[in-house]
Order: sequence, then C-alpha cells, then structure tokens
Amino acid sequence: MKRGLIHIIRAACLALGAVFVWLGLSGGEFTAVLQKAVKICLECIGIG
Repeated sequence: MKRGLIHIIRAACLALGAVFVWLGLSGGEFTAVLQKAVKICLECIGIG
C-alpha cells in the first residue's frame, strides 16, 4: 500500500471515532455510563 493511502485511512478512522465520541456525549450517554459504573463499584465493595 502507498504511504499516502495509509495516512488517509488513519485520518478517516480518527475522524469517525471523533464523530462517535461527539454523538455519545451529545446524547447524554456519558452520564448513563457513569451512573452504571458507580453502581457497580458500590455493589462490589458491598455498599450499594
């Protein structure tokens, strides 16, 4: 493969990943994941 093509593929993957992160943050998924993580941690140590 040409080096230029590899750079284009890497840039496209990075851009796609940034779009998915932005979509998750704008949709409120961050708070849902954080709440689940806190609940699991509290259950692990026997508080929740």
